[in-house]
Amino acid sequence: MKKITLFTIIALTAACISATAQNKKGMKKVLFVVTSHDKLGNTGEKTGFWTEELAAPYYELLDKGVIIDIATPLGGQPPIDPKSEDPSAATEDTKRFDADTELLAKLKNTHKLADVKESDYDAVFYPGGHGPLWDLAIDKNSSALIEAFYTNNKPVAFVCHSPAVLKNVKVNGEFLVNGKKVTGFSNTEEAAVGLTDVVPFLLEDALQANGATYSKTGDWQPYAVEDGLLITGQNPASSKLVAEKLLNQLNSKK
Repeated sequence: MKKITLFTIIALTAACISATAQNKKGMKKVLFVVTSHDKLGNTGEKTGFWTEELAAPYYELLDKGVIIDIATPLGGQPPIDPKSEDPSAATEDTKRFDADTELLAKLKNTHKLADVKESDYDAVFYPGGHGPLWDLAIDKNSSALIEAFYTNNKPVAFVCHSPAVLKNVKVNGEFLVNGKKVTGFSNTEEAAVGLTDVVPFLLEDALQANGATYSKTGDWQPYAVEDGLLITGQNPASSKLVAEKLLNQLNSKK
């Protein structure tokens, strides 16, 4: 009897391990690409990624069973924009972020962008903050990665300033945004934060210069645009909207 019981336990344990492995195999996997740049032009101030724009999409996807990896141009800890840590910018997601030891440890050990492969993921998402305007907008590894996702029929999603990383991305010799409906941090929002003359380029203007059909809603209001595989959000308040649209696309793919 004892032998039979032991055998049953072993068999059930093996079955559970197998089922867990199968479930993980079937789970969607998304790559988050985050800036490594921490200098706000020549102001002497710091910048980086905006906490809300990483936290809200991260938890929206994680809580639905999506596996998430994080990569940066330099690897390791990405800089956080100090203004996004101000109590006035706090949300339920940023409070969860502040207490999330697992995510904070993951951020300390981000993958180096040059080492990640599109084939390992189902989609890519770029949080914003001003940092991407300086590094990811001209990063060739980033541009190649986005092109690879897009040409392999995988969603590419961006919010606030991160559509700036599309500035040099081309598919079949044409700018990816050419003829596409997009949004992103608006000129009026940039003026409102007093950085029009600090940023290397205005995102709204750059998207239009590359042939995009740019649209926006009121400053600081949630707004996201979906054009095929391309998903963009206007500002921090739009980050969860972008994640929802991305999740819908992931769920629609077998």
